[in-house]
Amino acid sequence: MDEDDPLPDRPAPDNPGGKLVLLRHGETEWSKAGKHTGLTDIPLTARGEELARAAGVLVRDYDFSLILSSPLQRARRTAELAGLDAVVDPLLVEWDYGGYEGRTTKDIREELGYNWTTFTHGVIRGATPGETVEQVAARASRVLNRVLMAMVDGDVALVAHGHFLRILTAVFLRQAPRFGAMITLDAGSVSVLGFYREQPAILAWNHGPELPQEPSES
Repeated sequence: MDEDDPLPDRPAPDNPGGKLVLLRHGETEWSKAGKHTGLTDIPLTARGEELARAAGVLVRDYDFSLILSSPLQRARRTAELAGLDAVVDPLLVEWDYGGYEGRTTKDIREELGYNWTTFTHGVIRGATPGETVEQVAARASRVLNRVLMAMVDGDVALVAHGHFLRILTAVFLRQAPRFGAMITLDAGSVSVLGFYREQPAILAWNHGPELPQEPSES
């Protein structure tokens, strides 16, 4: 057990009534280019700020009992522009891509000579250690310990990153972490999780000011 993040005194409640609202941060220059953006702390583009404000319109009628944000500026700024007074939770940072930080899938595939993906093949060491998908899922599980308790009292918002939120969704749905490969999230999008007939469910997914034309690259 992590002494800085102890487990709760009680297990997670069964199908709490609140909803879990997920906001992926707005566009950055790297997300626009399809570069894997893990722990690199880069700002939103002007378009990213527009998307963050649009996300705020989508979530304005929720009754949030807890709002958490990644400490990285692209998430904190998204929360601010969306009108959300978020508390920073370090566990919400993006997947540590290690040696693949800042690189595109196309570039990595050309180097390796096969159809590499983060979910299937993982990452390598670099300037940072990198993480396995299971390590990211473990962080997501700890976030959900806190979230599920708060969902008893109302809705919860998480402002974070594409891959992390996809893996967190897999954990919430009681699926294997790699289920996250089957669901994509666009920059500035809003998604909603909750319980339907006592089962965890996707209530809305990847909403934004317009429908996506192609899957997000990272």
